[in-house]
Amino acid sequence: MVDEIAPETVAALLDAEDPPLVVDVSTEAEFALGHVPGSINVPLSNLVSHLDRVAGAEHVVTVCPRGEASVQAVRLLSAYEGTEDARIESMAGGLAAWDGPLEEGLDEGHGDGEEGGDDERR
Repeated sequence: MVDEIAPETVAALLDAEDPPLVVDVSTEAEFALGHVPGSINVPLSNLVSHLDRVAGAEHVVTVCPRGEASVQAVRLLSAYEGTEDARIESMAGGLAAWDGPLEEGLDEGHGDGEEGGDDERR
C-alpha cells in the first residue's frame, strides 16, 4: 500500500523549516494551469528518466490532479536507487482536494527535466 498524506498536512509542512520536495507528476499543460507553490513538474511519463531531480531528497510528496498518478509515482520512486532512504508519499485526493493557494506557469526546469526551454508555449 502506498503512503498518502492529507493536503492540510502538506500545507503545514510547506511552512516548516525543512519542507518536503513536492513533485507534481501532471502533464506540463496541467502543471502550468495551477500547482502547489514551490512544486516541481516531472510528468509521470518522464519520471524514471529524471530521477536526478528527486534523488537525495529526504521527504517527497507526489501530486497530480486527482491523486491517482501520484500513487503510481510513489511506487516508481520507491523502487529506484537514490530514493530508498526518502519518505515518499502521495497527496491524497490530488489538487482536487487542495484548498491552499495555487501557482500558475512552469517551474524553471519544467516538464521534461531540462533547464530553461521554450517559454513561448505559455
